[in-house]
Amino acid sequence: MFAKNKLLSLAVMALVTATGAQALRLEKINYADFSQWVSRDIEESKVLGGDTKRVYAIGPTKHIKGNVAYRPEGGTPWATSNVYAKVSGIVKASNTVEPATIGGSKVAKLQTKMEHVKVLGVINMDVMVAGTIYLGRVNEPISSTSAPFSKMSMGIPYNKSPKALVYDFRIDMPSVNTRVRSTGMSRKKTISGRDQAEVYCLLQKRWEDKNGNVYAQRVGTGRERYSRSVAWTKGHQLPIHYGDITRQPFYKPWMGLLNGEKAYYGYNSKGKLVPVKEVGWAPVGTKPTHVLVMASTSCGEPFVGTEGITMYIDNIAFGF
Repeated sequence: MFAKNKLLSLAVMALVTATGAQALRLEKINYADFSQWVSRDIEESKVLGGDTKRVYAIGPTKHIKGNVAYRPEGGTPWATSNVYAKVSGIVKASNTVEPATIGGSKVAKLQTKMEHVKVLGVINMDVMVAGTIYLGRVNEPISSTSAPFSKMSMGIPYNKSPKALVYDFRIDMPSVNTRVRSTGMSRKKTISGRDQAEVYCLLQKRWEDKNGNVYAQRVGTGRERYSRSVAWTKGHQLPIHYGDITRQPFYKPWMGLLNGEKAYYGYNSKGKLVPVKEVGWAPVGTKPTHVLVMASTSCGEPFVGTEGITMYIDNIAFGF
């Protein structure tokens, strides 16, 4: 049984979870019990109405007032889809991740929303934003909606080989089979097909060439998508598979390598944010250098989603 202890937010925890006959030793990720949050009050530009919007970050309890770029403190490894944007001098804030309470404990609530932007009642723009948390950082303030992956660093240093990612979660899924693409720069478009929430844990071995380009081999892959509502589930185990999994019966194309337009970004040794190009599958037994963990209410391309998809998640840990 998964034992919850909200007093401990760091490092290795000697907890045990069991699914059937398999028991795992858990190593909890810092701040992944979601008992502490940073709240930020950002004043949007007067041309947008001048409202003050409350935006949250995952980290040591703190309140920040004012339009300042957020920089993680207290050793938190988490970033979210919540952002402070400043485009052509106009300030806009977005909040799709926030604390919620389930069973008396704080959890992270992620939700897909349509952000409405009205400029002096003349310009009306809608932007579809998914609720997402991930290990990494985002560069604030965001200055445009183009190339969103290039504005965030995905993954943190990590050199262990867990068997699974373990977490408590719930999914609320609207009964619709359409998605909406809305970037704010073009007209909204309805697309057929059901959106899905997802959670993944990817292990990589990264290296850098003399020109500062960053490459990676995929060491381990754990990725699940959810197309239906899921009741509150404790101690769910997402298996991590090692080596080339393309010939395994469970393999899906969306579990494949991340390169080209799908490549996430990371900092090179020169402090520049560059694409991390996955160029192959690492042999079984390869020691990773980085881990990517993400939970999101959408699995499609940026600015595409289904409004109202909601995920609650708590107690994320690596299982050994």
